[in-house]
Amino acid sequence: MRRLVLSAAHKSSGKTTLTLGLLRAFADRGLAVQPFKKGPDYIDPLWHGLAAGRPSWNLDFFTMGRDEIAATFAAKAQDADLALVEGNKGLYDGMDVEGADSSGALAHLLKAPVVLVIDTRGMTRGVAPLVLGYRAFDPGLAIKGVILNQVAGPRHEKKLREALARYADIPVLGALARDPGLVIAERHLGLVPANEASEAEAAVARIAKAVGDQVDLDRLLDLAEAGPFPHGAAPKPAAPKPDLRIGIARDAAFGFYYPDDLDAFARGGAQLVPFDTLGDATLPEGLDGLFIGGGFPETHLDRLAANRSLIEDIRGRLAAGLPAYAECGGLMYLARSIRWGDRRAPMVGAIPGEVVMHDRPMGRGYVQLEETGAGPWPLMRPKGGAVVAHEFHHSTIEDLPKGGRFAYRVARGAGIDGAHDGLVIGNLVATYAHLRQVGETPWVDRFLAFVRQIRR
Repeated sequence: MRRLVLSAAHKSSGKTTLTLGLLRAFADRGLAVQPFKKGPDYIDPLWHGLAAGRPSWNLDFFTMGRDEIAATFAAKAQDADLALVEGNKGLYDGMDVEGADSSGALAHLLKAPVVLVIDTRGMTRGVAPLVLGYRAFDPGLAIKGVILNQVAGPRHEKKLREALARYADIPVLGALARDPGLVIAERHLGLVPANEASEAEAAVARIAKAVGDQVDLDRLLDLAEAGPFPHGAAPKPAAPKPDLRIGIARDAAFGFYYPDDLDAFARGGAQLVPFDTLGDATLPEGLDGLFIGGGFPETHLDRLAANRSLIEDIRGRLAAGLPAYAECGGLMYLARSIRWGDRRAPMVGAIPGEVVMHDRPMGRGYVQLEETGAGPWPLMRPKGGAVVAHEFHHSTIEDLPKGGRFAYRVARGAGIDGAHDGLVIGNLVATYAHLRQVGETPWVDRFLAFVRQIRR
């Protein structure tokens, strides 16, 4: 199994751009390339999937054990010619001072070599001590080469290459010229998601052309570890014939879904039935439950509010007891309204509060939740212990009635009110936290068990 970790000295060095270009460039050569993303992230994996033609999987030390990370990697990459892992932040960055949760630690776990992306703006000879320091910091880590990014021109590139050749003795696998045309648009939560970007395919093709022209793909492929991966992939059980129909919002406003969760629905006997919050007049018929994940409803306020027939259908079905789960963007959509600056748009109204957008994050990072027992689902941790998840939102929800029911107490994070998350209204659970069906967080299994209970 050929495998490679693409990392950097610090965040915003161009890892995602290089990853997208490499994924598509290798795919255009006829290789099956399996993308992975370290850490909790929805947006980068959406772009990965578009570039590679297959879903990207998250490898996250906070929500997954080491054995589960290795097993996931082995299972998803077993039929690929190359497994390409995009790290997050810098190579040695993380919450743990010993680096146990860093991209470097992930490379060690996967026994994968590392290629460093170096943002060379404002740098010439200084690139050499930077790379030397990164190699010396962990001599056991196989940093096999560098890709120079944001190169100003031929003279700049020549100076960088000469410094690395003289002092660092490390292969330069490519030099990507500074080019505004390779920049993917960003906004308050990072890159614009690929499910929203109207020219996403053109952007990926443009990046792949630049990377293919300026990076030595053959040499990079040769440097990828080709030995056997020490963790075997367990056989995947066949999904049962579905006996449940779960509606799932899949459109430009809502697209944040982990492939682990989607697989868990299939393994649990549920057919996911997509609907479009921007265009469908009603929910699909015959639904047993509803799942509205994260996204950017705030950037689609007018179209969401204009689709009154769907809003009224959702509100009516929830009031009638349809089991539902909503995360972050889904919570926002089910609120009474969303206000962003001087704009206010009415939403579904199943949650009696107004969502207000802010200029800075109101909740960001990993969260730990304690189940209160007030939620409608069976407990995920019946013997106690924290439910681990993550959140990233610029909104708060205001004017909620006092005395509401919550499925979780927040031990770490912001949640809905700083102390609670998982608002329970009838058979609806709505939360700012993003859960993921891994390890000891079997939320999909518990949700489906509740749906079956209600149907009976």
